[in-house]
Amino acid sequence: MNLTGIIAISGRPGLYKVVAQGKNNIIVEALEDQKRFPAYASDRISALEDISIYTYEEDKPLREIYSDIYKKENGGACISHKEEPAKLQAYLMEILPDFDQERVYNSDIKKLFQWYNLLHAAGLLEAAAEEEENGQSGEEASETNEEEATEKKTTAKKSSDTKSEVKKETKKPAAKKAAGTAKPKADTKSAKTAAPKSAAAKKPAVKGGTSRGK
Repeated sequence: MNLTGIIAISGRPGLYKVVAQGKNNIIVEALEDQKRFPAYASDRISALEDISIYTYEEDKPLREIYSDIYKKENGGACISHKEEPAKLQAYLMEILPDFDQERVYNSDIKKLFQWYNLLHAAGLLEAAAEEEENGQSGEEASETNEEEATEKKTTAKKSSDTKSEVKKETKKPAAKKAAGTAKPKADTKSAKTAAPKSAAAKKPAVKGGTSRGK
Protein backbone atom coordinates (compact mmCIF):
# COMPACT_ATOMS: atom_id res chain seq x y z
CA MET A 1 0.00 0.00 0.00
CA ASN A 2 1.46 3.34 -1.06
CA LEU A 3 1.80 5.93 1.72
CA THR A 4 4.15 8.26 -0.14
CA GLY A 5 3.73 11.93 0.76
CA ILE A 6 1.83 11.29 4.01
CA ILE A 7 3.58 12.53 7.15
CA ALA A 8 3.10 12.93 10.88
CA ILE A 9 4.45 16.00 12.72
CA SER A 10 5.47 15.65 16.33
CA GLY A 11 3.42 17.88 18.62
CA ARG A 12 0.58 18.16 16.09
CA PRO A 13 -2.39 15.79 16.01
CA GLY A 14 -3.49 13.96 12.89
CA LEU A 15 -1.77 13.35 9.57
CA TYR A 16 -0.68 15.64 6.77
CA LYS A 17 -0.11 15.45 3.05
CA VAL A 18 2.86 17.18 1.43
CA VAL A 19 1.50 19.43 -1.32
CA ALA A 20 4.45 21.68 -2.18
CA GLN A 21 8.18 22.08 -1.65
CA GLY A 22 9.75 25.37 -0.67
CA LYS A 23 13.36 26.48 -0.20
CA ASN A 24 13.49 26.03 3.55
CA ASN A 25 10.16 24.32 4.19
CA ILE A 26 7.38 22.17 2.82
CA ILE A 27 3.70 23.04 2.51
CA VAL A 28 1.46 20.47 4.12
CA GLU A 29 -2.28 19.96 4.19
CA ALA A 30 -4.15 18.42 7.14
CA LEU A 31 -6.20 15.36 6.17
CA GLU A 32 -9.04 16.26 8.54
CA ASP A 33 -9.78 19.92 7.67
CA GLN A 34 -7.56 20.49 4.57
CA LYS A 35 -5.86 23.48 6.20
CA ARG A 36 -2.41 24.26 4.83
CA PHE A 37 0.67 25.60 6.57
CA PRO A 38 4.47 25.40 6.23
CA ALA A 39 6.52 22.78 8.04
CA TYR A 40 10.22 23.39 8.64
CA ALA A 41 13.31 21.25 9.08
CA SER A 42 13.22 21.97 12.79
CA ASP A 43 9.87 20.15 13.05
CA ARG A 44 10.08 16.48 13.85
CA ILE A 45 8.55 14.99 10.72
CA SER A 46 7.96 11.27 10.20
CA ALA A 47 7.05 9.85 6.79
CA LEU A 48 4.57 7.01 7.14
CA GLU A 49 6.24 5.05 4.36
CA ASP A 50 9.39 4.84 6.54
CA ILE A 51 7.66 3.67 9.73
CA SER A 52 7.77 0.02 10.80
CA ILE A 53 6.40 -1.97 13.74
CA TYR A 54 8.73 -4.04 15.90
CA THR A 55 8.32 -7.81 15.74
CA TYR A 56 10.32 -10.64 17.28
CA GLU A 57 11.97 -11.20 13.89
CA GLU A 58 12.05 -8.56 11.15
CA ASP A 59 10.25 -5.24 11.51
CA LYS A 60 7.09 -4.99 9.41
CA PRO A 61 6.47 -1.79 7.39
CA LEU A 62 3.38 0.20 8.29
CA ARG A 63 2.13 0.06 4.69
CA GLU A 64 1.98 -3.75 4.85
CA ILE A 65 0.11 -3.69 8.16
CA TYR A 66 -2.43 -1.23 6.73
CA SER A 67 -2.83 -3.41 3.68
CA ASP A 68 -3.62 -6.39 5.95
CA ILE A 69 -6.11 -4.35 7.96
CA TYR A 70 -7.75 -3.12 4.74
CA LYS A 71 -8.22 -6.71 3.58
CA LYS A 72 -9.48 -7.82 7.01
CA GLU A 73 -12.10 -5.05 7.06
CA ASN A 74 -12.98 -5.47 3.36
CA GLY A 75 -12.02 -1.87 2.72
CA GLY A 76 -13.78 -0.53 5.80
CA ALA A 77 -12.61 1.34 8.90
CA CYS A 78 -10.82 -0.48 11.69
CA ILE A 79 -11.27 -0.48 15.46
CA SER A 80 -11.42 2.95 17.09
CA HIS A 81 -8.24 4.14 18.77
CA LYS A 82 -10.41 5.15 21.76
CA GLU A 83 -11.09 1.52 22.70
CA GLU A 84 -9.51 -0.09 25.76
CA PRO A 85 -5.79 -0.98 25.38
CA ALA A 86 -6.59 -4.69 25.81
CA LYS A 87 -8.97 -4.61 22.85
CA LEU A 88 -6.47 -2.71 20.73
CA GLN A 89 -3.75 -5.22 21.55
CA ALA A 90 -6.04 -8.13 20.74
CA TYR A 91 -6.93 -6.56 17.39
CA LEU A 92 -3.28 -5.98 16.53
CA MET A 93 -2.53 -9.57 17.55
CA GLU A 94 -4.92 -10.74 14.82
CA ILE A 95 -3.11 -8.64 12.23
CA LEU A 96 0.44 -9.05 13.48
CA PRO A 97 0.71 -12.02 15.87
CA ASP A 98 4.47 -11.66 16.39
CA PHE A 99 4.60 -7.95 17.24
CA ASP A 100 7.06 -7.23 20.05
CA GLN A 101 4.83 -6.59 23.04
CA GLU A 102 7.69 -5.15 25.07
CA ARG A 103 8.81 -2.59 22.48
CA VAL A 104 5.43 -1.65 20.98
CA TYR A 105 3.66 0.51 23.54
CA ASN A 106 -0.07 1.13 23.94
CA SER A 107 0.43 4.68 22.68
CA ASP A 108 1.98 3.26 19.49
CA ILE A 109 -0.94 0.89 18.96
CA LYS A 110 -3.42 3.68 19.57
CA LYS A 111 -1.67 5.90 17.04
CA LEU A 112 -1.50 3.02 14.56
CA PHE A 113 -5.28 2.64 14.42
CA GLN A 114 -5.96 6.36 14.63
CA TRP A 115 -3.84 6.97 11.55
CA TYR A 116 -5.49 4.14 9.67
CA ASN A 117 -8.96 5.60 10.22
CA LEU A 118 -7.75 9.08 9.23
CA LEU A 119 -6.38 7.70 5.97
CA HIS A 120 -9.59 5.74 5.43
CA ALA A 121 -11.80 8.81 6.02
CA ALA A 122 -9.71 10.78 3.51
CA GLY A 123 -10.17 8.06 0.88
CA LEU A 124 -6.42 7.49 0.60
CA LEU A 125 -6.49 3.82 1.54
CA GLU A 126 -8.97 2.97 -1.20
CA ALA A 127 -6.90 4.85 -3.76
CA ALA A 128 -3.72 3.14 -2.56
CA ALA A 129 -5.38 -0.30 -2.69
CA GLU A 130 -6.59 0.30 -6.26
CA GLU A 131 -3.15 1.48 -7.30
CA GLU A 132 -1.58 -1.62 -5.76
CA GLU A 133 -4.10 -3.89 -7.48
CA ASN A 134 -3.55 -2.20 -10.83
CA GLY A 135 0.18 -2.52 -10.35
CA GLN A 136 -0.12 -6.24 -9.73
CA SER A 137 -2.44 -6.64 -12.72
CA GLY A 138 0.09 -4.80 -14.83
CA GLU A 139 2.86 -7.13 -13.67
CA GLU A 140 0.72 -10.19 -14.41
CA ALA A 141 -0.12 -8.82 -17.86
CA SER A 142 3.56 -8.17 -18.49
CA GLU A 143 4.47 -11.71 -17.44
CA THR A 144 1.72 -13.07 -19.71
CA ASN A 145 3.01 -11.03 -22.64
CA GLU A 146 6.53 -12.28 -22.01
CA GLU A 147 5.31 -15.88 -21.93
CA GLU A 148 3.36 -15.37 -25.16
CA ALA A 149 6.39 -13.78 -26.82
CA THR A 150 8.59 -16.70 -25.71
CA GLU A 151 6.01 -19.18 -26.99
CA LYS A 152 5.85 -17.38 -30.34
CA LYS A 153 9.64 -17.46 -30.64
CA THR A 154 9.69 -21.17 -29.83
CA THR A 155 6.95 -21.86 -32.37
CA ALA A 156 8.75 -19.79 -35.01
CA LYS A 157 11.99 -21.66 -34.35
CA LYS A 158 10.23 -25.02 -34.62
CA SER A 159 8.63 -23.90 -37.90
CA SER A 160 12.00 -22.77 -39.22
CA ASP A 161 13.62 -26.08 -38.25
CA THR A 162 10.77 -27.96 -39.95
CA LYS A 163 11.25 -25.96 -43.15
CA SER A 164 14.97 -26.70 -43.09
CA GLU A 165 14.29 -30.44 -42.74
CA VAL A 166 11.81 -30.30 -45.61
CA LYS A 167 14.40 -28.59 -47.81
CA LYS A 168 17.00 -31.19 -46.92
CA GLU A 169 14.61 -34.05 -47.69
CA THR A 170 13.63 -32.40 -51.00
CA LYS A 171 17.25 -32.02 -52.12
CA LYS A 172 18.25 -35.64 -51.47
CA PRO A 173 15.99 -37.31 -54.15
CA ALA A 174 17.10 -34.73 -56.73
CA ALA A 175 20.76 -35.60 -56.12
CA LYS A 176 20.06 -39.32 -56.56
CA LYS A 177 18.19 -38.68 -59.81
CA ALA A 178 21.07 -36.68 -61.24
CA ALA A 179 23.51 -39.41 -60.34
CA GLY A 180 21.35 -42.04 -62.04
CA THR A 181 21.03 -40.14 -65.35
CA ALA A 182 24.67 -39.08 -65.71
CA LYS A 183 26.32 -40.13 -69.01
CA PRO A 184 29.14 -42.66 -68.76
CA LYS A 185 32.62 -41.35 -69.48
CA ALA A 186 34.14 -42.28 -72.85
CA ASP A 187 36.82 -44.97 -72.85
CA THR A 188 39.76 -42.81 -73.93
CA LYS A 189 42.12 -45.74 -74.05
CA SER A 190 39.96 -47.60 -76.54
CA ALA A 191 39.56 -44.51 -78.65
CA LYS A 192 43.31 -44.04 -78.96
CA THR A 193 43.81 -47.64 -79.96
CA ALA A 194 41.13 -47.55 -82.63
CA ALA A 195 42.32 -44.34 -84.30
CA PRO A 196 44.63 -44.99 -87.38
CA LYS A 197 48.06 -43.40 -87.43
CA SER A 198 48.73 -40.71 -90.04
CA ALA A 199 51.16 -41.63 -92.87
CA ALA A 200 52.86 -38.23 -92.71
CA ALA A 201 53.80 -38.79 -89.21
CA LYS A 202 55.92 -41.88 -90.05
CA LYS A 203 59.70 -41.39 -90.11
CA PRO A 204 62.08 -43.79 -91.97
CA ALA A 205 64.37 -45.64 -89.74
CA VAL A 206 68.10 -44.94 -90.62
CA LYS A 207 70.62 -47.62 -89.94
CA GLY A 208 74.36 -47.20 -90.20
CA GLY A 209 76.56 -44.13 -90.10
CA THR A 210 77.69 -43.71 -93.86
CA SER A 211 76.37 -41.16 -96.31
CA ARG A 212 76.12 -41.26 -100.11
CA GLY A 213 77.85 -38.97 -102.67
CA LYS A 214 81.38 -38.99 -101.51
